Amino acid sequence: MPSSSQKSSASGSSSSSARAGARARLAAEQAKQQQRRRRLTWFVLPVVLVVVVVAALVVVKVSGVGDRPVVQPAATGAAADRVVTAVSSVPAAVLDQVGAGSGVTPPKRVDAPALTADGKPRVLYVGAEYCPYCAAERWAVVVAMSRFGTYSGLGQTASAAQDVFPSTPTLSFHGASYTSPTVAFTGVETESNQVAGSGYAPLDSLSAADEQLFSTYNAPPYVESGGSIPFVDVGGTYLISGASFTPQVLQGMTHEQVAAALSDPTSPVARSVDGAANVVTAAVCTTTKQLPAAVCGSAGVQAAAKTLG
Repeated sequence: MPSSSQKSSASGSSSSSARAGARARLAAEQAKQQQRRRRLTWFVLPVVLVVVVVAALVVVKVSGVGDRPVVQPAATGAAADRVVTAVSSVPAAVLDQVGAGSGVTPPKRVDAPALTADGKPRVLYVGAEYCPYCAAERWAVVVAMSRFGTYSGLGQTASAAQDVFPSTPTLSFHGASYTSPTVAFTGVETESNQVAGSGYAPLDSLSAADEQLFSTYNAPPYVESGGSIPFVDVGGTYLISGASFTPQVLQGMTHEQVAAALSDPTSPVARSVDGAANVVTAAVCTTTKQLPAAVCGSAGVQAAAKTLG
């Protein structure tokens, strides 16, 4: 029979084993509980996040926060006299110094029937007020055509705020007229800069003949990529499809600042706008038999003429 000391030892060993087993079971149970808590966290957290996001969206919708109305540029108004004066009377010395300018794409020569009106070669411009490329080109066209005649009723506006080169300051031919002893001009703005539905409010309409001309020559093989606006037909001899220079040079400027910069031959605006104007002038001179001589024979126009095809 085991002695009392042996019994005590066995009893102690049994008790120690029981305590160790209990600790092991407790640790296992704690591990299971932690695992359940982790699983619960991973399940509940996404649900909570979804609820928070939905609640935030509801608050935004109810409060109106986040509603972003379409930004509308100011409607076209009459061009300021000082702007028209500056654009229509860029000093000849400045234009001569600028020459063909920089970054100017010359028009493309085209073999087409002569475009005339009242026995004079005619320049047809087709654009839209929302268009930033039209916004840039108008400055050059007005500078160029003012060397042959006079505009009245020019508008002052900006391209669409939602488009590239937003709110580019510009003029408008909508409602304007032009008189000249040597050349005729037609300016058509097909749409305004005011959002209407999924587009812009309509403005001018092309005549049937000009619509046919526009459809024919603002497309391959005469121009690339299916054509674009602005579209300028210079007497049926040269075509411009798209801006002659980047509207980037006009970004962040007012109309007055652009007009003033035209008389600074070192400014990026003059290098682009006046340079393009000289090129357009040279193209017009090919249709007017180089008249008036003082304009067509000037150093700036002669330099620009070398870029024409």
